[in-house]
Amino acid sequence: MPQSVSRPLAMQIVESRDTDLHRDISGLWIGIVEPGDEEPERTSAIRATAGQRGATFVAATSHGDGPLHAVHDPEFVAFLDTAYDRWVAAGYPEHPGQPLVVPYIFTLPGFTQGEPPRTPAALHAQVGRFAMDTMTPIGPGTARAARAAFDCALTACDLVLQDDHRAAFALSRPPGHHAGRDFFGGSCYLNSAAGAAQYLRDRGCERVAIVDIDAHHGNGTQAIFYDRKDVWFGSVHVDPAAGWFPHYMGFADESGRGDGRGANLNIPLPEGAGDTVWIDAVATLCALAATRDPDALVVSVGVDAAAEDPNSPLLVTPAGFHVAGAVLAALNVPTVFVLEGGYVVERIGEFVFAVADGFEGAES
Repeated sequence: MPQSVSRPLAMQIVESRDTDLHRDISGLWIGIVEPGDEEPERTSAIRATAGQRGATFVAATSHGDGPLHAVHDPEFVAFLDTAYDRWVAAGYPEHPGQPLVVPYIFTLPGFTQGEPPRTPAALHAQVGRFAMDTMTPIGPGTARAARAAFDCALTACDLVLQDDHRAAFALSRPPGHHAGRDFFGGSCYLNSAAGAAQYLRDRGCERVAIVDIDAHHGNGTQAIFYDRKDVWFGSVHVDPAAGWFPHYMGFADESGRGDGRGANLNIPLPEGAGDTVWIDAVATLCALAATRDPDALVVSVGVDAAAEDPNSPLLVTPAGFHVAGAVLAALNVPTVFVLEGGYVVERIGEFVFAVADGFEGAES
């Protein structure tokens, strides 16, 4: 069970208020308009809990386009940066009356007969070249918020690369682990965890491990590193074969490709899996990550595996999150925590810092 958490948090919390600019986003789920639940209230609640715990906050600093382009296609980044302003300039909010940037038609492989897709003239068609779903519209503050989230993760990396910082927590939203090199979706636009891993590599860490504990598979992170052996990726998540997002990736036989074969591990769990099964899966991921002798660790911290969270059928408790934190600490390497999912706003801070307390408790 979790120990007393009266002591202050040691790890610093990296934040940017620009992440709050992404707001009031609703999308289509199987043709039905659904109000967005990935809203600024999530990070506000975490900030409040962190403040009560005496945490130190660090402002994110801009790192420019270089680290972004290291994991994302420059044309894709440029699209995200300009899509909303172009949408407004083209008059879509007035006709047909859509205030948010949404896809109309998707670039399926069969459409182009295996050839690289051409750029459509119509903006509403261009969106479908990069969008993965209809649930992830682009609003007026989305691009700036996604960039700020990315910079939160890189600033956390800067902290742990200093000798006196063992771990840092990036308060990154919108989340990122569903975004790939040239696509966005699943409420994700830019992949902050992947950016952190590449940034650590570029600054001298020869081997980096990513452990994704979000309830949904980090398909974008997997796709970015699937052909590489220098960044190991492991994910525990609800089984996509049972109908859970992202549906087409996250299966146990996905082990990497080419040079990356063996550097990818997925552990899909059945609906209703609770602490025992989930913690065993986290321990398995960490044990295999340890065999790669990583120089640094990136943790995609989604807490939507919580029993109370309606966005997954997993049944993890705060005690389970606490134990997972201790398991992650056992890798004993500089660690960057990057926020992903978790949608029970009134308890998200409790869940997130259960992981942090488990991590710090194992260090003391």
